[in-house]
Amino acid sequence: MASITLKRNYKYVKSLQQFYSGGPYAVSSDGSFLVCACDETIKIVDASNALIKSTIDGDSEQITALALSPNNTLLFSAGHSRLIRVWDLSTLKCLRSWKAHDGPVMGLACDASGGLLATAGADRKVQVWDVDGGFCTHYFKGHKGVVTSIMFHPDPKRLILFTGSDDSTARVWDLTNKKCLATLEKHQSTITSFAVSLDGWTLISAGRDKVVNLWNLHDFRCLTTIPTSEALEAVCIIRPDSPFNVCFASSTDQHAKKRSDIPSLHFITVGERGVVRIWNSNRALCIFEQKCSDVTVSSEKEESRRGFISALILPTSQELLCVTADQQFLIYSPQESEGVLRLVLTKRLVGYNEEIADMKFLGEDEQFLAVATSVEQVRVYDLTSMSCTYVLTGHTEIVLCLDTCTSTSGRTLVVTGSKDNSVRLWDPLTTHCIGIGVGHMGAVGAIAFSKKHMNFFVSGSSDRTLKVWSLDGLLENNEVFNLKAKAVVAAHDKDINSLAVAPNDSLVCSGSQDRTACIWRLPELVCVVTLRGHKRGIWSVEFSPVDQCVITASGDKTIKIWAISDGSCLKTFEGHTSSVIRASFITRGTQFVSCGADGLVKLWTVKTNECIATYDQHEDKIWALAIGKKTEMLATGGSDAVINLWHDSTASDKEDAFRREEEGVLRSQELENAVLDKDYTTAIQIAFELRRPQKLFELFSELCRKEDPKTLLEKAFHSFGKEEFQLLLEYIRECNTKPKFCHIAQFVLSTVFAMLPPTEIVEIKGVGELLEGIVPYSQRHFNRIDRLERSTYLLDYTLTRMSVMEPQVDVGNSRQKSEIKDGMNSIEAANEENLGEGDLTEEDANQKEEITNVSSEKKKAHKLTDIELLAGAIAVEGSHQDELELKTKTSSKKRKKSQKLRDIESAGCDSIEQQPNQEELEIKISSKKRKPHNLRDIEPAGDDSIEQDPCQDESKTKISSRKKKGKKSVD
Repeated sequence: MASITLKRNYKYVKSLQQFYSGGPYAVSSDGSFLVCACDETIKIVDASNALIKSTIDGDSEQITALALSPNNTLLFSAGHSRLIRVWDLSTLKCLRSWKAHDGPVMGLACDASGGLLATAGADRKVQVWDVDGGFCTHYFKGHKGVVTSIMFHPDPKRLILFTGSDDSTARVWDLTNKKCLATLEKHQSTITSFAVSLDGWTLISAGRDKVVNLWNLHDFRCLTTIPTSEALEAVCIIRPDSPFNVCFASSTDQHAKKRSDIPSLHFITVGERGVVRIWNSNRALCIFEQKCSDVTVSSEKEESRRGFISALILPTSQELLCVTADQQFLIYSPQESEGVLRLVLTKRLVGYNEEIADMKFLGEDEQFLAVATSVEQVRVYDLTSMSCTYVLTGHTEIVLCLDTCTSTSGRTLVVTGSKDNSVRLWDPLTTHCIGIGVGHMGAVGAIAFSKKHMNFFVSGSSDRTLKVWSLDGLLENNEVFNLKAKAVVAAHDKDINSLAVAPNDSLVCSGSQDRTACIWRLPELVCVVTLRGHKRGIWSVEFSPVDQCVITASGDKTIKIWAISDGSCLKTFEGHTSSVIRASFITRGTQFVSCGADGLVKLWTVKTNECIATYDQHEDKIWALAIGKKTEMLATGGSDAVINLWHDSTASDKEDAFRREEEGVLRSQELENAVLDKDYTTAIQIAFELRRPQKLFELFSELCRKEDPKTLLEKAFHSFGKEEFQLLLEYIRECNTKPKFCHIAQFVLSTVFAMLPPTEIVEIKGVGELLEGIVPYSQRHFNRIDRLERSTYLLDYTLTRMSVMEPQVDVGNSRQKSEIKDGMNSIEAANEENLGEGDLTEEDANQKEEITNVSSEKKKAHKLTDIELLAGAIAVEGSHQDELELKTKTSSKKRKKSQKLRDIESAGCDSIEQQPNQEELEIKISSKKRKPHNLRDIEPAGDDSIEQDPCQDESKTKISSRKKKGKKSVD
C-alpha cells in the first residue's frame, strides 16, 4: 500500500462572483467587455470568460443608468443621488461629476462623436451635456411621464435625439434649433426601445403595448403598426450583410400583401416570453421564431421574472446578445442548416447565481461543476473557461440538492431533488431529463447515488421519509421513464438534511434536524444503529472511504466521528464559531474538510484532532462543498452567491519552500561577499530582500562609521518603492524600542525623512500608525540622553567648585550644554543653606558668573520641530560620548597638575595644615576613581536618579572640608 501524504494547504485558485444584479449595462463597441451594474458598484467583465477585470465602487447608491463613449475610453454612470459621473476606464478614476436632474436619471446616451451626453430623467426632462466641459447645452421639456428610453440618431451629421416615455409618446428633438420636431403618439403603453434604418429615414419604436411602429422621419408619419403578441423590451435592425439574412428569402410568405410605401426592413424583437423573433416590415410578418427552452417561462405568472429584458447585435461579430431577467447574458450565433436559420447558443454568462444550495464535480475528468442555486435550473460550468456551458431545465420549483456519478461504461448521470417534491435523472451530455420520480409529499432536500454499482440512488425529504429508487429501467436512448421506489421508510421525526451511501453499497446513513443520524441496511432499509449525541440538527453525513466509521456535522458547532458497529462517538472536533454545514473525508479518510455558517473552510487531521488550516474567502454561510476525487480540488459555495475553487498546494508549497531555501543560501552568500567587499549599498539591498532586519541594522551601524553615511544610505534606498519604505519603517519602529539600536534607527529615520518629500511619505500605507509607534520611544530615548547629559554637567560643576579643574566654556556648543544651569540650581540652593554669600571667595564668584554666562546661551539657541529634535538629538549620541570622554581625559590631566602643585606647597606647610590637605587629596582621588568614561556607565535608573547620585554626596563632603580649611586659615 502506497504511503499517504497528508495535505497541508489548499490554495485559492479562482472564483465565480456576482457581476450583474439586473438593471443597466453597457457593451464595448468591439464586444470584448461588459460594464454592468452590481448593486452599488460597477463591474467591468471580460466577455470571453465572465471574470471580473475591475470594480468601480459607487457612492452607496443604486446605479440607474450606464453608457460608454464610442472609443470605449470613458464610462458615464448615474444613480439615485442624481449625480452624473464620468470615469476614465484606463485609471478607473472619476474625471468629473455634476448634478443633472431633480429626480433619478433613467437613461444615458452618448452621440457618435463622443462629445455630447444625453440624459433622461424621472423628472420628465431631457438634457444634453458637453462631455468635456460638464455644462448643459440643451434643456427639453414636454413629456408628461418618466422618460424611459433615449437614443441619438446614428448619423453624426444629424443632431437628432429620440426619447420615449411612460406617457405612451415618443418625441423627436432637433439639437440644432433646440426644439421638438414631432410627437409620436401611436403607442398605448411605455416605449422601451428605438432603432433607425441604415438610410437614417425610418424609425422603429417598440413598447410594452405589444406592437412595433414604423415612422417616416421626413414627415414623422406612422407607416405601419405590427402586433407582436408580447410586451417588447428591445428592437434591433438587421443589416443586409448580416448572417441573419439567410432566412429572408426562404421565409417570405408569397401570399402576404406587400406595401410599396413601406421600406423593406428586417428587425429582431425580444420580450417577456423569452422568444427571439425576426420580422419583415414590408409584409408585417414574423419570418423567424425561436424559443429559448431554458428562458421560456412555464406559466403566465412567471413571465415578468424569466423573459428577456434587453437585446442588441454585437457590431464586430454580428452575434445577438440577449439579457434575461434572471441576470444571464446569452450570446447567439446565427447558423444556416440546409437553408434554414438556426440560433446557436455559443456563450452564457451568469451575472448572479443567487444562493448556492449544492454542487458536485461532473465528468470523468471532473472538468465540469454542476451547481444548484435558488432557481429551477441546474447550471453546469466549465472550470477551464468559467462559463456556464449548459443548464438542466425541467423542475418547476428551486433545486435543493444534487449528486453525480459515472458508470462503469463511462456514462455520466446527474440526479436532482427539488422543492416541487420530485426527483429527476439527467444525461448532462444531451441536457435531457431521462427519468422522473414522484412520491415524496414534501421538498426533497437530500439525495445520493450508489457508490459501487451505480444501479440505485436514495432520497430524503421534509416528509421525513427515506426512499430507494432503482435505475434498472434506465434506457440508453434517453427516453424519459418513470422511476420506481424499491423501499420506503419513515426515517426521522424531522426533515432529512443529508444522505450518504457506504462505499460497498450495503449501508446508507441519514442525518436529520431531529439531532440524530441513522444507519440503514440496504436494500430493505432496516435500521442498524442510531447515532445520538449532537445537541442541534445534523446537516451533513458521510462514510469513511476506508474505516468503519461515519462523520457528522451539526448545528451545535461540532463535528463527530462515530463507530458503525456500536454507534459510539470516537472523536469530537471543535473549532467553528457557528453551525457546521458540510464535512467530507479526504486523503483516504485520514483528513477531512469542513465548512459552516461562519463562512470558514477548515482542514483537519483525524489522528491528532488538529485543525491544520483555516480559509476565509466567503462573506456568508457556506452551504455547498464539493470534493474532487481525481483533481485534488475543492469547491465551496454559499449564501454570498460566490463559488470558490481551491487546489491542493501541498506539493507545490514544498517545492517552493525548497527553491526559496536554495535561493536564500545563494543570496546569503552574495550578502557575505558584499560585506567583505565593503559594498554596503548592495549588502543593504540584499539584506532587505531577504527580510533580515537584524543584519540590516548591523550594516547600518557599520555604515555610520564611514565617511558621509547619509549619502550611502540614500544610494541604497534609491530603488525602494512605497512598499519597501513601509517595511523599512516597520523595522525602524521595532528597533527603536531597543536602546542598543535606537540611535541607529533614528539616523536611518532622519535619512528617510530627508530623502522623501512629505507628499510621498503621506502616501506610504499605514504611515500614521507607524509613526505613532516611533514617536513615544523616541521621546523616551531623548529624555534618557538629556538626563545623562545633565549628570555629566553636575560632575563638572563639582570638580570646578573644588578647584580641581578650570571651567570650560564652549559657546559654539552651547545648545548641547544649555541645561547646565538647570542642573546646578538645586545643588546651589542646598549649598546656600550652609554657606552664605559672604563666605564665597572671589574665585568662586568668578566661576559662578562664567557658568551663568554659559547658561544664558540657551535663550539664543533656535528651536527644532519635535520629530527633528528627537531624531537629531539621539542620532548624535555617539558624538556626544566621544566629546565627553575627551573632556574627562582633559580634566584628569588638569587634576594631576593641580595635585603636583599642592604637594609642593604642602611640603612647606606646618603639620596642622597637612592633615586637611591629605584628607582633601583622598577625597579628590576618590572622586577621580568614580569619574565614568562612558555615558552608559552612569545611566540613571529613573527620573529621580540625579538626587540619588553619589557624586552629589561627594560634593557636599568636599565643600564641608573646604569650609574647615577656610576657618583654619583665618585663625
